[in-house]
Amino acid sequence: MVVLVFKTSVLKSKHIKRLKPLLNGVVEPEGKWNFDLEDCDKILRVETRKCSSIVTSLLEKQGFVCEEL
Repeated sequence: MVVLVFKTSVLKSKHIKRLKPLLNGVVEPEGKWNFDLEDCDKILRVETRKCSSIVTSLLEKQGFVCEEL
């Protein structure tokens, strides 16, 4: 497993609720993800075996900016 870190444009918990089922589909059962909305870059951390482009594409399709750090 690796921890992928992204800068996002996710601003509110209601956005996270909308993304939850999609992000749950990206991580394996033993993986996890979380947002830090207090950080100026609205950080998303994803623990997964999958590549970062999957996460980036998923958020961008939902209308959010997502850039791997």
